[in-house]
Amino acid sequence: MEKRVMTDSKRRRGLVAASALLGGVLVLTGCSADADKGGSSADGSKKSQEQVDAAAAKDTSAARIVISPKDGATNASINKDTKVTVSEGTLTEVTMTTSAGAAVKGTLAADGKSWQPDDQLERATVYKIAATAKDSQGREAHENSSFTTVSPENSFIGNFTPEDGSTVGVGMPVSINFNKVITDKKAVQSGITVTSSTGQEVVGHWFNQQRLDFRPEQYWQEGSKVTLKLNLDGVEGADGVFGVQQKTVSFTIGRNQVTTVDAETKTLTVKQDGKTVKTIPISAGSPENPTYNGQMVISEKFKETRMDGSTVGFTDDDGKGEYDIKDVPHAMRLSTSGTFIHGNYWGSDSIFGSVNTSHGCIGLNDAKGAGDPGQPGAWFFDNSIVGDVVIVQNSKDKTIAPENGLNGWNMSWADWKAGSAV
Repeated sequence: MEKRVMTDSKRRRGLVAASALLGGVLVLTGCSADADKGGSSADGSKKSQEQVDAAAAKDTSAARIVISPKDGATNASINKDTKVTVSEGTLTEVTMTTSAGAAVKGTLAADGKSWQPDDQLERATVYKIAATAKDSQGREAHENSSFTTVSPENSFIGNFTPEDGSTVGVGMPVSINFNKVITDKKAVQSGITVTSSTGQEVVGHWFNQQRLDFRPEQYWQEGSKVTLKLNLDGVEGADGVFGVQQKTVSFTIGRNQVTTVDAETKTLTVKQDGKTVKTIPISAGSPENPTYNGQMVISEKFKETRMDGSTVGFTDDDGKGEYDIKDVPHAMRLSTSGTFIHGNYWGSDSIFGSVNTSHGCIGLNDAKGAGDPGQPGAWFFDNSIVGDVVIVQNSKDKTIAPENGLNGWNMSWADWKAGSAV
């Protein structure tokens, strides 16, 4: 009997051990992947995966943040493309830095729905943006982005004249010189508009792959306001080369002044609104170096400037300039190639109105130092502005090329329009 009791006791201990071992298996099984598919509710019942997902979703913010440009973008705009917006919530914090850690100032909209940097970005720079938003229940959402702005090598700009806010003469075209060759002229010209407050039709003309001028058929109407809009940000002007300008400028047309130079009679006649206000004797280009004929536009003014013949091809046998005058008074540029209308103090008074002596420029009697306002050269300088028209006639030379200076008026309207890409 004693022996049987001991045997039963051993059996019970064995059952307890087996139960403990089984319990251990159950614990291990509870940490397996299969067990993750569900959970237990408060009353011990099994949860479905859908229930678990639904519970997690309740803790996720409804706010949706969008950052532009997209994360990883390259050749990004340096202007107005950078923006952070949110739907189903409001932005609570936005930080923007360069890759070097420099902070970029920005402004959060009053309604908390958007944020933008305050200033234009730098080219060829990596920027990072971190944004936080909250939904109506105070749950936070986060978004991050990093992008690189367009490099100088992969971008182009247009240097334009006249300047914003300036007052110019009736002949002043809008002239844009691009710093890169433009192969898609249509795309670039489509991003540029020039309009006049008088409603004059304004058309662009490409002189080459880097210069685009705009003008109306006739001179601008005096007193009108002309507006140039450059909407070139992101425009691909050539393969892999993008515009970066987003700019609006305007200028005013002044009084209508047109000056006619007669190389044969050696006189200059200034008319405003068609009425003669001044006649001045001049000395134009000599028979060996006649002045160009045609309509020319004053593009620059200098109270005094140096004129060196070697810079425009007038050299002697030793390669030195045939002339080098370091203080030419009251000089106004009429062509890129070096045609000026300017004061002349070195010629005798007798040449003006009687003989043409210059290398192609138009000279008016003047004083050394440009300090005598009573001289004809000083009067014409003081009464002329950039954009005024100077027409030369009866010279023995050819008509100036339209692209030589701001002189597109020497092209017919039909030919001008034929040079448009749109």
